[in-house]
Amino acid sequence: MDVIVAILAFLAVAGVGVAMTMSPATEKTAKRAREMAAGKPQRARKDASAEATAKRRATVQDNLRDMARQQKNSRRNLLSVKSRLGQAGLPTNETMFWLISGGVGFVFGLIAFLVSGFNPLWGGGALIVCGLGLPRWVLGMLISKRQKNFVNQLADSIDIIVRGVKSGLPLNQCLRIIASESSEPVRSEFRQIVDGQAMGVPLEANLDKMYEHMPLPEVNFFNIVLGIQQKTGGNLSEALGNLSSVLRSRKLLKEKVKALSSEAVASAMIIGSLPFIVMVLVYMVRPAYMMILFTTTQGNLILLAAGVMMSLGIFIMRSMVNFKF
Repeated sequence: MDVIVAILAFLAVAGVGVAMTMSPATEKTAKRAREMAAGKPQRARKDASAEATAKRRATVQDNLRDMARQQKNSRRNLLSVKSRLGQAGLPTNETMFWLISGGVGFVFGLIAFLVSGFNPLWGGGALIVCGLGLPRWVLGMLISKRQKNFVNQLADSIDIIVRGVKSGLPLNQCLRIIASESSEPVRSEFRQIVDGQAMGVPLEANLDKMYEHMPLPEVNFFNIVLGIQQKTGGNLSEALGNLSSVLRSRKLLKEKVKALSSEAVASAMIIGSLPFIVMVLVYMVRPAYMMILFTTTQGNLILLAAGVMMSLGIFIMRSMVNFKF
């Protein structure tokens, strides 16, 4: 019994000595080692996730640079007559366009030549202005009207894709639905994408072709979303849903800007048309007084200077009331 008591007393004293000799730093080191051992798998997972995110971001940036480079190269051809005819939804026949332009210029030049008293200066001026300017102006109006209709319908078409993808339909099937059930001009543009895919053309090439027909920021956004999703993956329905919200917000902003600037636009139209109205009224009262401008050299120079100043004023007023964003 005495031996057992002595051994227990020795162990107790030794334990107290060990506890007293262990420093707080050693305890902290041990605790830190245990925390590091427990948190190492979690840190490894975080590092792997951060690396994957960085790689995905780098891939997206590379794709954006490639798309920007391709669009920069394609913008060089957007101002050609053939490209503008395609943007207006007309047959891309440049020869027919130039024949029509020549015919229009000849008719208006002949009318100006006869009205001005066989003045070749007025006939030649009307021939050049109406032959080169009038058909391009009409073509620009057709392009603007078609692009406006396309933008108004694009958000609804994207919503069709979002609902179709959420319900389990593939992207190609959603594009076919838009190409068959939407109205013009969305139907024809998406039909070209569907026909191109049926012939084996990649989706990216078809989207670039649509951007050539509709060189709009909204179409560019749509191409970027689909192009990045095709290359890097991701939630397509969520990305297109966000894009649809952005397009609707841009549309509301345009309508708000149009409403706020309507007074300035009306004032500019009145100021720009006032000289022509005054000219017509004066001609109705005293034709001989106004015809001096058309039959004499001094009058022609005055009309030329007035036309240049009016054109400059109309250009400045248009720049003041035309908001681009």
